[in-house]
Amino acid sequence: MGTVIRMAMTKSLVIVESPAKAKTIENILARALRCGLGGHIMDLPKNEIGVELENRTFVPELVVSPGKEKVVDQLKKLAAKADEIFSGA
Repeated sequence: MGTVIRMAMTKSLVIVESPAKAKTIENILARALRCGLGGHIMDLPKNEIGVELENRTFVPELVVSPGKEKVVDQLKKLAAKADEIFSGA
């Protein structure tokens, strides 16, 4: 289960997958808001190789995982309001 933290004063969006990491960040950034992601939101397509091979760029093709459309919409809305977006591992 992943978690999104939106920093209220700086309009920064921090995205991490681990709830434990999100809680630690939230404790450091006392004025953060937290929204659950529920794990991975994108994956390679099921019935295709999912990587561009013809031009040898090897760029992955990612699709939204079934049932995660609302989470992606929420992230887009939060990202549109953010001045900065940070993605943590």
